[in-house]
Amino acid sequence: MRAASLNYRDLTVARGRLPRAKTVDLVPLSDGAGEVVAIGDGVTRHVVRDRVAGLFFQNWAGGALSERMAASALGGPVDGVLTEYRLFDEDGLIEIPDHLTFQEAATLPCAALTAWHALFGGSRTLLPGQRVLLLGSGGVSLFALQFAVLAGAHVIATSSDDDKLVRMRDMGAQEMLNYRDHPDWGRVIGEQGGVDHVVEVGGAGTLPNSMQACRFGGAIHLIGVLTGGQIDPANIMRRNLLLEGVNVGSREMFAAMNAALATHRLHPLIDRVFPFDEARDAYHYFAGTRGMGKVVINIS
Repeated sequence: MRAASLNYRDLTVARGRLPRAKTVDLVPLSDGAGEVVAIGDGVTRHVVRDRVAGLFFQNWAGGALSERMAASALGGPVDGVLTEYRLFDEDGLIEIPDHLTFQEAATLPCAALTAWHALFGGSRTLLPGQRVLLLGSGGVSLFALQFAVLAGAHVIATSSDDDKLVRMRDMGAQEMLNYRDHPDWGRVIGEQGGVDHVVEVGGAGTLPNSMQACRFGGAIHLIGVLTGGQIDPANIMRRNLLLEGVNVGSREMFAAMNAALATHRLHPLIDRVFPFDEARDAYHYFAGTRGMGKVVINIS
């Protein structure tokens, strides 16, 4: 392993709040990249010196996610990637684009692939010219911004930090909205024409606003459950909205995403890189950061 990156899920695991994850003797972190140094007999997918990343769901090659596949998630319940060496099944790895460093590639398996799945792997695929709403400036939202811009979409970015909104504008967002200044942001966006897609990372607490922001027939891609709240199904049915859960993605989706990254030579946004022996500091920084971009741990 050469590098690993942190996701919000990793904090949940560390705090003992992720169901089915071990709380003792777990190798943490789901997202990492490295180099193949040895292979077993019969391996055909990889060769020594291949530059690879681990799949978040080790057993999800394609098709619909099953309970068995979901139980193969790295970093809980399965041992993760914050380690110098790790043994993988050949199907649990995928080659990374040549233009990316190991540190950049280590940000892909969870946050990037979740964003890709939301916009291009679900029931309603993002099309050029459509309008996309992003909530906040976390890892998934930033990757979704980059992917939506590549697809020719019109992006509306929200944040409570005006400086971050400026940075997202520089990354290609066409409209910016501070949700602290506009707590009824869903109504505001809806009255301005609404959106075709919402990358919804807030949970039930932000969902009513997200539904208001949608056009008739819009899609809300649900990622994580960070807040509680009530959901009114009548509004979903009345306006023909699609609410679809997004749970990272498959090898097939990862391959498609990598092809797009390579074609456009897209680089992930990294906030800070920590050395391996400061992994604990990386956790604390990530938990309290108001930075923008991924937090990476350099392993070797």
